Amino acid sequence: MGVRSATDALGIERATEDRVSEGLSRLLGWFSLGLGVTALAAGAQIGRLAGIDDSPAARAVLRAAGARELGHAATLLVPRRPGLGAWTRVAGDVMDLAATGQALRHRHGARRRRLTYLMAALAGITAVDLYVSARATRGRRGMTGSGRAYGSVTVNRTPQEAYRFWRDFENLPRFMYHVQSVRTTDGRRSQWIAKAPAGRSVRWEAEIVEERPNQLIRWRSVDGTRVPNSGAVRFAPIAGGTGTEVRVELEYAPPGRVLGALVARAFGEHPRQQIADDLRRFKQVIETGEIARSDGTPDGTSIHSQMKQRPARPLATSAAREGEAP
Repeated sequence: MGVRSATDALGIERATEDRVSEGLSRLLGWFSLGLGVTALAAGAQIGRLAGIDDSPAARAVLRAAGARELGHAATLLVPRRPGLGAWTRVAGDVMDLAATGQALRHRHGARRRRLTYLMAALAGITAVDLYVSARATRGRRGMTGSGRAYGSVTVNRTPQEAYRFWRDFENLPRFMYHVQSVRTTDGRRSQWIAKAPAGRSVRWEAEIVEERPNQLIRWRSVDGTRVPNSGAVRFAPIAGGTGTEVRVELEYAPPGRVLGALVARAFGEHPRQQIADDLRRFKQVIETGEIARSDGTPDGTSIHSQMKQRPARPLATSAAREGEAP
């Protein structure tokens, strides 16, 4: 694939899948909005079409269903949580199917036929909602358990310079906020210590499994590690020779799996955000030799760090030196 590795293709494919899932979820949101408005504005007509206008409770049930659909629409269209919104629709579908099945038991003739058609339509809608919910959840798996995260940055350095700096793994703690130390044990293996949520630390050993000088470094953790991870970093020249695009993809399984990932995300420690923050610092270090910092720009996006924000002032001399090149 030339300078574009399979890792990049996978990242593009995942980003495309995320956009498709989000588009489907938003489409369901607009559908919910239409259903909700219709149920509230034309409940009597819907009751006649469905064959339940003989029930005194039909209007109240339709109004409740309309209000519920408006809630689904808000969940799907306003916050960027398509997976959650789609699953709330599935829960509503189950309620509607149960209510329709109960009503069907007490209807005969034309009313029963109309309710049968309605139940078939509801079953079709449920199938669509299940598909979209499963797809949206799968697309967000990296946010709730083991999965992938990726990011990129453009630096004003040649691929040779960027590769050489990154390949010296003991440089990585200079810009990777969560990495405390990296010790190279031989040409292809290294030992890592990194920060973990709740003030803990984790250790693992990694090995290089593929390397193309000035283009690609691909690694994985060795068997038996408590923090299984793998990934790749690629260095591609920018057209015109004005710099280098550095692209990173990480596949990981956080400590505690789903619970650990949720706790980490709550404290702003999600790997996707870590990669974005680390690449921003990498750009500063490799271009200027230091990280620009003040007490108004805390490291990372954790709740603890954000609580310390205040109008920026120069750091004390000892603290400022932490971001300088040795």
